[in-house]
Amino acid sequence: MAKISVIVIDDHPLFRQGVVDAISLDENIQVVAQASNGEEGVKLIKTYQPNVAIVDVNLPGINGHQVAKQIQNDKLPTSVILLTAYDDDEQRTHALRVGAAAYCAKDIQPEQLVKIIHLVADGKFVVNEIIYDENSLERWLSSQGDFNNNIWNDINEPIQALSIREMEVLTFITQGKSNKEIAVSLGISHQTVKNHVTAILRKLNVGDRTQAAIYALRRGWVKLHQPMEESQEKP
Repeated sequence: MAKISVIVIDDHPLFRQGVVDAISLDENIQVVAQASNGEEGVKLIKTYQPNVAIVDVNLPGINGHQVAKQIQNDKLPTSVILLTAYDDDEQRTHALRVGAAAYCAKDIQPEQLVKIIHLVADGKFVVNEIIYDENSLERWLSSQGDFNNNIWNDINEPIQALSIREMEVLTFITQGKSNKEIAVSLGISHQTVKNHVTAILRKLNVGDRTQAAIYALRRGWVKLHQPMEESQEKP
């Protein structure tokens, strides 16, 4: 029996290695590569063409949804399992629509993740622990209807990735910091922050900072609590 080849893509080395160690306990799974960002992950998937890619939704550069969509567009033979710190119905449905085979919260038990790897490698789809084939998945997606948020309306419309600096600004926005405070924290000008905020609102297709913060938090792109060494103010 051929082993299931897997690539793990996550920007947190400790969590990524934990996933690798957990799934490698299954003798029928072989982790062939790891990546810390979306661009690197896509390159490795094109090189190795694994059976399964386990991808964090919240990645620097292109995010997990974009990775899944690119794999689908390129018709690569890799099933994508998206992992997220924030699990909601809207994001889950969008994940399956853009090409993911399964969508899981990061607190999933290792044995459940291993089970899902086997299922998606066999061509199945997993949503809320329910197993679908291609036809039943299409029926489920059709039953979900359309979301009001315009960014989800056209599944083929590419989601514009935020730059690393824009993600930093967005993180501070979710913490309720003003443009002036963000400028001081990042050591950039007030006008530069304003330019980044404008770009963020345009790329996320939202009307204001509050909507941008809610959008990012709901999708697990940013976290409210940063590591202590990052959150402490410099003397």
